[in-house]
Amino acid sequence: MDGAIGFVVAHGDTVDRARLSWLRTGAPPQPDVLASAEIGQAPDGGWPAFWAGEVASVDATCFRLAELDDLGALGRPPARKALDWLVSRQRPDGSWEEDESLAAEAPEWARPGDPEATYYLTANAGYWLSVADADTAAAGAAAHTAGDPAHRDAAQAAARYLAAQMRPDGTWPSYLLAGWLAAATLYRQTMFYESARMQGVLNDRLTTMAPGDVAQLAAALRRAGLADEDWLLVNARRRLTATQRSDGGWDGDPGDSFEVHVALAAIRACR
Repeated sequence: MDGAIGFVVAHGDTVDRARLSWLRTGAPPQPDVLASAEIGQAPDGGWPAFWAGEVASVDATCFRLAELDDLGALGRPPARKALDWLVSRQRPDGSWEEDESLAAEAPEWARPGDPEATYYLTANAGYWLSVADADTAAAGAAAHTAGDPAHRDAAQAAARYLAAQMRPDGTWPSYLLAGWLAAATLYRQTMFYESARMQGVLNDRLTTMAPGDVAQLAAALRRAGLADEDWLLVNARRRLTATQRSDGGWDGDPGDSFEVHVALAAIRACR
């Protein structure tokens, strides 16, 4: 933890260091940091991707929600508007796809009409709706108010879609990243058996995963409520310990910005 914290301090930007402060101490970020993290939101509530022009993207909106979550900002109006937008974009079968107008520009993991992309985007959107609904429910219990039923219904529909696409051996028809997002969504929606089957597959793959993937896997499942002593999280932390560099970071794609993101995910996984 100390090494990862030092790495973020040394290599992160202002927003990264504000995320670190929130994760460590719950210190609220400065208004200019929040404004920087929330900038560029489309009028309908989503955020465009760098490849999407001005059209809001499901993938980009989920990425921005992850950053806002690290700033304690999921309850702020921009994040709530983004969650409402995700609900409005859900298809009748519980899944998500990017807007058809993005088909020519979208990368393979977000390409409209691609079943693997559909599964990944559904796991991603379902995860953030599940996390936000859990936060709202917890706050509502303290304040004696109810959560947002539309967010809850959308998350449950996403979980049913994800479970229906699982194979008999617990694998899923999409990318590795989609697996831990789906397992976390299913767990949050109390589909524990289905989630456990996927967790077993993920555990078997831990030793061959890149450190960045291990960090994000552990961070997502902890955020979804998996117990600290759960065997998958214990094994993930061991893998992170074994692969951490002497400078406190982990190997990943070239560039400090990605490595800082990995370090922040590892801190979320271990804090």
